Amino acid sequence: MVSRTERTPFGEWWWTVDRLSLAACGALMLTGIVMSLAASPPVAARLGLDPFHFVNRQIFFTIPAAFVMIGVSLLTPRYVRRLALAVFIISLIMVALTPHFAAEIKGARRWLVILGVSIQPSEFLKPSFVIIIAWLFGESSRRPEMPSTLFAFLLLMVVITLLVMQPDFGQTMLIALVWSALFFMAGMRVIWVFGLAAAGTAGLLVAYSTVPHVAARIKRFMDPASGDTFNIDIATESFLRGGWFGRGPGEGTVKRMLPESHTDFVFAVTAEEFGVIFCLVLVSLFSFIVIRSLLRAMRHEEPFLRFAAAGLTILFGLQSAINMAVNLHLMPAKGMTLPFVSYGGSSLIAMAYGMGMLLALTREQPKAAMLPPHFVLVES
Repeated sequence: MVSRTERTPFGEWWWTVDRLSLAACGALMLTGIVMSLAASPPVAARLGLDPFHFVNRQIFFTIPAAFVMIGVSLLTPRYVRRLALAVFIISLIMVALTPHFAAEIKGARRWLVILGVSIQPSEFLKPSFVIIIAWLFGESSRRPEMPSTLFAFLLLMVVITLLVMQPDFGQTMLIALVWSALFFMAGMRVIWVFGLAAAGTAGLLVAYSTVPHVAARIKRFMDPASGDTFNIDIATESFLRGGWFGRGPGEGTVKRMLPESHTDFVFAVTAEEFGVIFCLVLVSLFSFIVIRSLLRAMRHEEPFLRFAAAGLTILFGLQSAINMAVNLHLMPAKGMTLPFVSYGGSSLIAMAYGMGMLLALTREQPKAAMLPPHFVLVES
């Protein structure tokens, strides 16, 4: 047990970090390993791989992800901002390179292979983008004479353009929603509400008119008879098959039919094998992290800390909700992972990086650490 009087970096971190949210994230990571064990063997068999190929890789990525989350959570807000800027620049360059150097998978170019490891740069771009935008909106509220809002808008346009080039409309929509939420928190005028709504509608119409697979997904969602809805039908049926308490670990059948049972549709596999009750427990874990983090973010008086913590929380909550909504056929398929639970090295480590920053920003920081550099008093 760490004493409250211990002044070591670990001791200070332990008594200031949100330990309940940290434990909830750890529980989700463990759930990810269990669900990979349940859902991935049939996928590995179809690909001619070792049955536990994806399980071993999930464990392999979970270990560094845990260290990343804890390591980043040790940082002060100033160093969180610096780290986010560095990761944002590197990720933005890599995202710009994906349309030219990435292999095409299912009509999209989103993954770069570096030293034999497949990386999805957009996963690391998202949390870093949130921190940069939070800083710009924070500066705008503190110093209205700075064109911070304009810079934030231009940065949004750059990121959206690069993501659409891949194309990745799911991540584009997620980033646009988080940006809009932060803009609203920063005091967005009513005219901007209608402007952003019109821009979003126009973008959706353009995507529907020019990108065949986007139009097909929307049509299938609106009218299941208009195309092949096998995957989503099987996913929604899994909730009926599992019932309240599930068919038991390893007894599910949908994982043998769904090609992405270990990634996009892991929530459906969870429902069949462990039941609706366990799914509600998962939903409760996600909800607990979101509500608790938002409450802690509201306590901050410093705009950057408030915006950044809220933005990372909204990013985490929206991605979780979108994945579960797709599995329940409440919205068109987006190809978005369930945080910490779905298989994927880039998704897991990037989510740990984002949650590590959230834990760092919601720590009980000394006043001097919360102030921007030009407000910190240095005693001679």
